[in-house]
Amino acid sequence: MRRSIVIALTVTAALTATSALTVTSAAAAPVPPRAPVTDFNHDGYADLALGAPGSTVGGKQAAGAVSVVYGGKGGADVAHALSVTRASAGVPGAATGGEYFGERVATGDLDGDGFTDLVVGTVNGSHPVVLWGSATGLSGAGSVGLPGGSGLFSVGDFDGDGHRDLVTDDYPRSDDPDDDDAGMTVSYGPFDRATGAAARTDTIVTGQTFGPHDFVVGDVTGDGADDIVTSHGFEESAYGSKFWKGGKDGVGHTATALTSSLAGAVADVDGDGYGDLVVHDIGDNYEDIAYEKGIVRVLYGSAAGPSTTRTKTITQETSGVPGTGESGDQFGTDIAAGDVNGDGYADIAVGVPGEAIGTVADAGAVVLLKGGRAGLSGTGAQAFHQSTAGVPGASEKGDAFGLQVLLSDVDGDGRADLTAAAPLEDGTYRDSGAAWVLRGATGGLTVEGITSFGPDTVKVPESDAQLGRDLGR
Repeated sequence: MRRSIVIALTVTAALTATSALTVTSAAAAPVPPRAPVTDFNHDGYADLALGAPGSTVGGKQAAGAVSVVYGGKGGADVAHALSVTRASAGVPGAATGGEYFGERVATGDLDGDGFTDLVVGTVNGSHPVVLWGSATGLSGAGSVGLPGGSGLFSVGDFDGDGHRDLVTDDYPRSDDPDDDDAGMTVSYGPFDRATGAAARTDTIVTGQTFGPHDFVVGDVTGDGADDIVTSHGFEESAYGSKFWKGGKDGVGHTATALTSSLAGAVADVDGDGYGDLVVHDIGDNYEDIAYEKGIVRVLYGSAAGPSTTRTKTITQETSGVPGTGESGDQFGTDIAAGDVNGDGYADIAVGVPGEAIGTVADAGAVVLLKGGRAGLSGTGAQAFHQSTAGVPGASEKGDAFGLQVLLSDVDGDGRADLTAAAPLEDGTYRDSGAAWVLRGATGGLTVEGITSFGPDTVKVPESDAQLGRDLGR
């Protein structure tokens, strides 16, 4: 597997909060971050959206697709999966080779009707498309292109009003050739179903010439509004990330400097009511990512934002963490949060796509780190890969198992389940991709009742599909 591909495929994981602000006579108590369930048909079970941007559609290579797999009491219902492409009835545009529809997917109730909606992006500069949720789930009917957002985007509630908002890497450029400003646009919901227009928008200059390259969203400060962490860099240089506080008036225009990072999640791993920022610490050089062992850094939340003094680093050398840190493991390439064992503390799934399994290079693995009163640690950590007993498949060179990870309650038992994707898994065709769903249980993740599937199973054109290139969250 080309390690440069692993870097290119890295995406964000993010958790968001929707709880109302609780006020006491003394001081505002923190609102624990809570991730809205991705539930397209509002049946109480978390649903999955898996990008397959390499799919060939109507003879157009890399036109792209998205697979929607609904949750249910029995877990992931692959038998009734839905495939969405530009050729699907109602979806604006037409299947276009090299568009990579599904390169990026995000979820959230943008129109405020109680059903989760799906936002699908591309790599060719076309605007993302929103498919509206309904009692029967998703379809292309009525879907619209969203203004702006041609590249990077994520969903959150940045003003705490209960409506989901969209942040994109759009920033209006002036005609001045010396103007190097870059920034982001926050579009506040609810969005209009007919036009995709937001209730209002705000552009924010980031103060960096390049980026953002990533968004991590979630409520760190406990005020009921989501915050944003942006990452920045140029060529081989990784710059410091920035923390942008949300609030009743929306995202502020002044940022707090953080150490450099790429990908992450916000969740309360220590149960103090504040969202903790868990990120992939990438150092100061993007070119080194391909060869790094990998570091996960926790910046514990507070009313003022991520702490720069109360922090913790976790690697595969940390006591209790399975495996051994080796060059190219890339521990932390993707990060997801959810309460797997139902103990009230958020747990963290860590993708390790470059992990060698035995002598098989870059086969990949996922490590589950468990939260607790003392915070995140290696105590009780678990590791899974395709050579783990009970996990279908076989560890093969370049699979990159765990390149994308997601924690969500697909079977509705109150415990988060792990979706682990390997977009470079070979099936009938090279790099067709595959995904596995491991259920949460009192003791952590279990392989009992595991579900695994490739593109053909979920009605996605298989050749070079790269199923699981992104997971909607």
